[in-house]
Amino acid sequence: MRIVILVLVIVFVLLQFKLWLGEGGFRDVAQLETRVETQQLKNDDLLQRNAELRAEVEDLRERLEAVEERARSELGLIKPAEEFYQVVPAPSEDKKADNKNGDGA
Repeated sequence: MRIVILVLVIVFVLLQFKLWLGEGGFRDVAQLETRVETQQLKNDDLLQRNAELRAEVEDLRERLEAVEERARSELGLIKPAEEFYQVVPAPSEDKKADNKNGDGA
């Protein structure tokens, strides 16, 4: 009878070991749950980005003003009757000093 109990205890310990530390055990499940949560956050971010891009595409398809605004801001386009003025910032004090010293930069 002692041998049967000893064998059952050994089997029980081995099963517990596999359950807690073995492949597919609680540790692996916890790691997989963490990975699933991380992936879900990434998916949510990508869904938000897709929604924004979809809205922007619809806006460009439906509104001519949106296309014009984008062309002006990104491509620097102007209408034929408009005049373009470019404002150049004044040089900083360091650059003025370099020019006086003959660097020619």
